[in-house]
Amino acid sequence: MSSFRKLGMDELERLSAEDARQKAVLPVVFVLDNIRSLSNVGSVFRTADSLGLKAIYLCGFTGQPPNREMEKTALGATDSVQWKHFPDVMDCLAYLKNQGYLIAALEQTTESTPLHTFRCDEPLALVLGNEIHGVSEEALAKADLVLEIPQFGMKHSLNVSVSAGIVAWHLLSAALKEKF
Repeated sequence: MSSFRKLGMDELERLSAEDARQKAVLPVVFVLDNIRSLSNVGSVFRTADSLGLKAIYLCGFTGQPPNREMEKTALGATDSVQWKHFPDVMDCLAYLKNQGYLIAALEQTTESTPLHTFRCDEPLALVLGNEIHGVSEEALAKADLVLEIPQFGMKHSLNVSVSAGIVAWHLLSAALKEKF
C-alpha cells in the first residue's frame, strides 16, 4: 500500500490573485491572435497562472474577461494573470517590440525552430493563432522566429490551449534547470 497523500488546499501555499499578478516567474507573455473558443482562452489563463507567466494579450475577436463561459476553464485565473486587449494583433506586437520582447509565433512553417532545441534568455512574446487558421499572416511576418512543436501523428495539429501549455512548460523547465 502506498503512502501517497494528496495535499490539502491549505498545504498548497496558494497566492492571492494580487500576489500572483506581481510574482511572474517567466518573462513570457501569450498573445492570443483571434482565438474563438472561450474555453481555450480560459485554459490559457489557467496555464499562465499555474506556470507563472507575466501576462496575456488578447487580440482581435478573442474573448475578454469577465466572461462566464471563460471562467469554466479559467477557474479564477482571469483575476490572477495580468491581461490587456488589443483590437489588432499588429498594435500588440508593436507594443511588445517597443517593450523589448522577442516575438515568436507558434506555427508550422518552412523555417520553424523545433521547440526542444529552443532556448531563450530574454523576454518572449509567444503568438498563438486561431484554432482553424493558425497565426495570421500579418503576425507571422512580424515574428522574429517561429517555434514548432514536433508532432508525429496523422493530424499534426494540437489544441491551442494544449500547445500553450507545452511551450510554457518547456520554457519554465529550461529556466528551472538554469536556476537550480
